[in-house]
Amino acid sequence: MTNYTYKEGGKMHKLPTILEDYLNYMETIKGASPNTVKEYFYDLRTFFRFIKIRYKLVDPNTEFEEIDISDLDLETIKKITIQDLYSYISFTDKKRENGNYTRARKVASVRSFFNYLYSKVNLIDKNPAESLEFPKRENRHPIYLTLEQSESLLNAVLQNDNEFFRKRDYAIIMLFLNCGLRLSELANIDIDKIKDDTISIIGKGNKERTIYLNEACIAAINDYLAVRPKNVKENKALFLSKRHQRMSNRAIQHMIDKYLEKAGLDPRVYSTHKLRHTAATLMYKYGNVDIRALQAILGHESVSTTQIYTHIDNERLREAVKRNPLAKLKK
Repeated sequence: MTNYTYKEGGKMHKLPTILEDYLNYMETIKGASPNTVKEYFYDLRTFFRFIKIRYKLVDPNTEFEEIDISDLDLETIKKITIQDLYSYISFTDKKRENGNYTRARKVASVRSFFNYLYSKVNLIDKNPAESLEFPKRENRHPIYLTLEQSESLLNAVLQNDNEFFRKRDYAIIMLFLNCGLRLSELANIDIDKIKDDTISIIGKGNKERTIYLNEACIAAINDYLAVRPKNVKENKALFLSKRHQRMSNRAIQHMIDKYLEKAGLDPRVYSTHKLRHTAATLMYKYGNVDIRALQAILGHESVSTTQIYTHIDNERLREAVKRNPLAKLKK
């Protein structure tokens, strides 16, 4: 189990036992990924800091980011009401300027935490978050690269004079643009998980799924494997750094940013996640992929998450209306 600590004022603080137990439950029993558990930690730390302010348990002059939550106990948590929870969500909106998506995630964190206390470990007599509603989510269209921009990005990689980096980085970007992988999924690919035209990956929630490779991806991976160092410490990792270690998420993101700039694209707008959007968009626009197949490829738990890609192709909608058999009916 993970021992969670956080740093405030140059000192390391332990979490309240009740919060540490919850995070370990999410990690070991529910099988949440380390990134998901970290998000729960950040969200609940913000919530506990708010509670200390609301209940006047901290000097009002203390900076929010310096509020120590290590002394928050079960008796305080038992006092929390639904009014406190709605006040917290309002606080994240007005004081923290969180968008709808972030506020919705914070609601999910709070609901999960109180459900654990009430239903799993029976530490509270009633669940104040049971009727806590999610804020209305905005219907945001995904940001993605066009086909021409995607080709420009790949061409930028081909200008790299170093054979190892050129072939490695080309393979990475090909997988992003063709397979719609998440950053963590790509970073954690192991060589022995590649079989013919498939890769077995561990996705969100530690769920395993199979990714199918097209000819371009297979060729890019094989070209990279031909120059990939052998007999290294991280022998299973597919993508290695210059120090022959598994590439970290940050290193991959930094590499992508570099090529985005070379291709004349703004790295503040585009990211590895936008490359995932690009893959889904290209498949939907040019591959005649139905929404259920796209859901399986991307590893979405709910088809409603995948449906954002059905709003991206206005030309397809225009043509669909034109092909209606009544389109040419005249009065």
